[in-house]
Amino acid sequence: MSCGDEAGCPGALSWRARTRSSRVTFNPNSDIGGTNVKRAGRGRTTGLALGGGGLGVIAIFLIAQFTGVDLSGFLGGTEVQQPGAIVGQSLEECKTGQDANNSVDCRMAGAAASLDPYWTGAFTTLGARASYHTPEFTLFSGSTSTGCGAATSATGPFYCPGDETIYIDTAFFDQLSSQFGAHGGPLAELYIVAHEWGHHIQNLEGTFDTVDRTQTGPTSGTVRIELQADCYAGSWVGSAANVRDRGGNRLIEPPTDAQIRDALDAAAAVGDDRIQELGGGSVHPEAWTHGSSDQRQRWFLEGYRGGATACNTFDTKRL
Repeated sequence: MSCGDEAGCPGALSWRARTRSSRVTFNPNSDIGGTNVKRAGRGRTTGLALGGGGLGVIAIFLIAQFTGVDLSGFLGGTEVQQPGAIVGQSLEECKTGQDANNSVDCRMAGAAASLDPYWTGAFTTLGARASYHTPEFTLFSGSTSTGCGAATSATGPFYCPGDETIYIDTAFFDQLSSQFGAHGGPLAELYIVAHEWGHHIQNLEGTFDTVDRTQTGPTSGTVRIELQADCYAGSWVGSAANVRDRGGNRLIEPPTDAQIRDALDAAAAVGDDRIQELGGGSVHPEAWTHGSSDQRQRWFLEGYRGGATACNTFDTKRL
């Protein structure tokens, strides 16, 4: 079912018509402490840029999606100066769900506190030979170094398989609204995190090594990878209200339909067709690398309704 504008679909309301009243909330008394989310410090190191194997495309596909920045120069495997070495600083101030409700950085810690136990259980249902382990999670501002090369705020959120780390400059969430026209809101932010976590799941499954990512287009392997990450994000949202903290308290309150629309809106805002339209050009499906707004919404809902096992985007003709 298409979820662009049809009645009865959680994404049916126009993103232009919504108010900002929908706010996903963490249980104020829940425990979000003890995650491995860190702030990156600043420094200078020298390291290898991306090689052409399993690292290259993964590190740049969201960059092209969100900003149009071409980092293909990193694919040569040459040595580069990286402007921001990671010096991990724990988010010690992020202890409760109330902290997550009040602060975007703590909201990232809250997302990790929920996503990690969810995938600890859900990963076993996917039949992967590998075992699950937690990705690293780094918040940065300005620039930082990664296992995939140097990154700046212009890069946008991304997952680097080289160091198994999610990188997010939370200033991007403001850009999601101001530059891409998304409605925004906490669940939209959490969707972005869950999408990146989905890439970590794919990395553990070996998907990056088995899928042809050299082609573009609405049914290409590259698009199927992205849509599966959207589906994995939706599967977590669908179960988030059932995830408990270490004391047995619910971490996130059940999302309302309006909050689900926020997440769908974020997915639509970064659809390939919408990005092309915002760039002032016409839509060229043959160049897609992430999927259309409709595709991204549809697969988010597939996961939301059916769980992680519903996210096989590789054995279907209809995306």
